[in-house]
Amino acid sequence: MVNATKIIATLMVLLVSCLAFANPAKAITDPFAVSNNRFGIHILEQKDIDNAASLVNSNGGTWGYVTLVIQDNDRDKEKWQNIFDQLREKHLIPIVRLATHGVGETWVKPSVGEAPAWASFLDSLNWVIQNRYVVIFNEPNHAFEWGGVVSPSEYADVLFAYSKALKTQNSDFFALNAGFDASASNGGDTMDEQQYLSSMVNHNSQVFDYLDGWSSHSYPNPGFSSSPDKSGRGSIKSYEWEESTLQSLGIQKKLPIFITETGWSRDNLSEDTIAQYYEKAYQAVWNDNRIVAVTPFVFDFQGPPFANFSWKKADGLAAQFSTVQGLNKVLGTPKQVENISLVDGLGEDLVSNTTYFFLLKIKNSGQAIWEENQGYRFITESSGIQTSLIPAVISHIKPNDEIDLPITVKTPTDPGAYTLRISLVRGDTILENSVTRKITVRSPEVKGAQTNGFWDIFLYPRKLLTFLKKVSKV
Repeated sequence: MVNATKIIATLMVLLVSCLAFANPAKAITDPFAVSNNRFGIHILEQKDIDNAASLVNSNGGTWGYVTLVIQDNDRDKEKWQNIFDQLREKHLIPIVRLATHGVGETWVKPSVGEAPAWASFLDSLNWVIQNRYVVIFNEPNHAFEWGGVVSPSEYADVLFAYSKALKTQNSDFFALNAGFDASASNGGDTMDEQQYLSSMVNHNSQVFDYLDGWSSHSYPNPGFSSSPDKSGRGSIKSYEWEESTLQSLGIQKKLPIFITETGWSRDNLSEDTIAQYYEKAYQAVWNDNRIVAVTPFVFDFQGPPFANFSWKKADGLAAQFSTVQGLNKVLGTPKQVENISLVDGLGEDLVSNTTYFFLLKIKNSGQAIWEENQGYRFITESSGIQTSLIPAVISHIKPNDEIDLPITVKTPTDPGAYTLRISLVRGDTILENSVTRKITVRSPEVKGAQTNGFWDIFLYPRKLLTFLKKVSKV
């Protein structure tokens, strides 16, 4: 009896341990598992994308970051897909911050019930890279960001519901908390961040279970003017204080850091000083290997209250633009989903011992833009069927674009069921999703098989002519 009791007790301990360390599904790609360009900028309008690219993808860099905001009254699929497609062209990675809408001087409080609608809308977009970075609202320790009140328990409910809804909808979503005002004190309209976080955890100890990264507003306070040498709370290293605060609350997850807002104001500093501060920050502070991205606020805001944070002024660009543009950067290589689909063109019921010509129509149903100079090409694999691809020109094939792929197929003498696989290759790597088709080969005497052979391609002069015209133009 004693032994049985000990065994049961041991099993209970093991079960509790397993549950304690069990985490929800993670985002697919660790952002540090690939080369990462941490430079970024916060933008408010689509027209700023070109300038953002010239800033963060300069001097050896590509695939930098932009933080942008989607409001609940602006969930327009066509509009946002167009923006994402432009970011894809410019090699910019979006960090999307969710927002409600303003009424008077406050933002409407988000509701838990809207989480599925947000997840569904965001999932309807073809994202730029596999990781779909989403920041769940903004500075809720300010009353004007939360319907005029400060409520840690309500934000805990929203954060948990939205992060869970995103991860349930698609495991590629990379959920991030709202950045907090680390310098806020306790008052009628604000709450100290440490107290706010503690209240969140007391309300729901699992509140951060579905988070994949930590969004930090690491501003140089007081007055948005402190030196980059300052550390701790209220500095450009506020993320370190936030990390230690989470640990003190029993949160042991190691969350990669996204500084989605930071920056100095021209209210108290000269442009040249700010430029020097940014240079030192990027080279000596934000080179921290815990940081995925730094997107200072804001590229273009010409009116109060943020005009003096703006990297673009009424009479040109602020000094920090050229300074940061000139800093050395790295070639980012974020993981993109690669998918192909066969739209049309392949016969699947063929006659034995016959040569066929097919003009396949292949669709780019992934995230990347196919370029021949990046090593994209097609290959075929089959058992018992001989195939030959006529080289197709792969030039800037964007997602949802189609390409004509000419192929000859020589069927075997023996009737039967055969498999043909068409794969997209980049360099020496066969990409994940191939097109596989079952082909039935019949004897000539069997009715139902497609009998046109190689020379019968001239029964399809329009298809052949279309292909030849395309080739001749290249």
